[in-house]
Amino acid sequence: MSIRERLSGNEAVATAMKQINPDVVAAFPITPSTEIPQYFSTFVSNGQVDTEFVAVESEHSAMSACIGAEAAGARAMTATSANGLSLMWEMIYIASSLRLPIVLSLVNRAVSGPLNIHNDHSDAMGVRDAGWIMLFSENNQEAYDNTIMAHRIAENKDVMLPLMICQDGFITSHSIENIELIEDSKVKEFVGEYHPEHYLLNKKEPIAIGPLDLQAYLFEHKFQQAEAMRNAKRVIEEVSKDFEKLTGRKYSFFEEYKSQDADYIIVCMNSTAGTTKYVVDKLREKGIKAGLVKVRMYRPFPVEEIAKALSNAKVVAILDKSDSLNGAGGALFEDVTSSMYTQQTYVPTVNYIYGIGGRDTKAEDIESVFEDLQKIDISKKIEDPYRYLGVRREEK
Repeated sequence: MSIRERLSGNEAVATAMKQINPDVVAAFPITPSTEIPQYFSTFVSNGQVDTEFVAVESEHSAMSACIGAEAAGARAMTATSANGLSLMWEMIYIASSLRLPIVLSLVNRAVSGPLNIHNDHSDAMGVRDAGWIMLFSENNQEAYDNTIMAHRIAENKDVMLPLMICQDGFITSHSIENIELIEDSKVKEFVGEYHPEHYLLNKKEPIAIGPLDLQAYLFEHKFQQAEAMRNAKRVIEEVSKDFEKLTGRKYSFFEEYKSQDADYIIVCMNSTAGTTKYVVDKLREKGIKAGLVKVRMYRPFPVEEIAKALSNAKVVAILDKSDSLNGAGGALFEDVTSSMYTQQTYVPTVNYIYGIGGRDTKAEDIESVFEDLQKIDISKKIEDPYRYLGVRREEK
């Protein structure tokens, strides 16, 4: 029987961590993720978990401590945002290359500079190719559920990769929503115990962690990482099905909201999906076939599936909450259009950079995107595939 509760996104993640009861949590505070280790530290102090909580001097040290713990055979977790993730950058790559299934809660925030503490996805996009599995969360419930599923995915013998769960800073991290929690005993049974095959403290098998890896082997090791990421796709699907049996809540690689018969589809991630669903419902009432595809599994990227999901649309808009500053669109746009091209699916597609630094994205902004898609459908022309939504600029 599920437990009804009202929690913020940060509280929801900290509660999931309490139920998981990891061996080690190492953390350094940074807005807006600070509350996650703060809440969790109270569980440690109150004796509700027997986790070793390591208060470190920096985010680089937090990930280093998690790497040491996982390498020793322990289950480790942490949380961070924006510049904190940037400071971890060296260790983020080391964690994945050592195949250590660390779980990190990333509360998305704009990366400096200039300094901004509000939400966009520039932190996550900065490490999108670092070899971490990446799951995005529309709301507090999804952030909680993704956290419960994370270890089952990351620790699978065919995967053994670190995993980060993303949610939007302040928008979900500090907003209180109704949520359904799973009983502690069922979480413990679902997640299971961690028994790594190879670890430093196994006296029967002395090993070295992080040795020099030159021309003779590094290429093969990187290929193995890539294979593990491809394997993660199957494992994510399997774990999601088991989670549905436990809770009744269904998760796929992405959510299709009224998109199966849609003429006009928006693709986006995280909390913007909620606003888009509202607009889709309004447009449907007017007879406009609008739809949404909300990407949940960003790494590995669901190439074949997303191309198929968009194949029957007349026009597609892809919303990126960070700018790649490359003159060729945002990261999600590149991934989606590359998927469509390789799957020989051609649908007119435009990109919108939006919400940078926490800029509000309102229902009318989403409506304007759908209006643009209808105009493209009528004119059969895309004047500019690389667009900005809600930015102020001087008239030329």
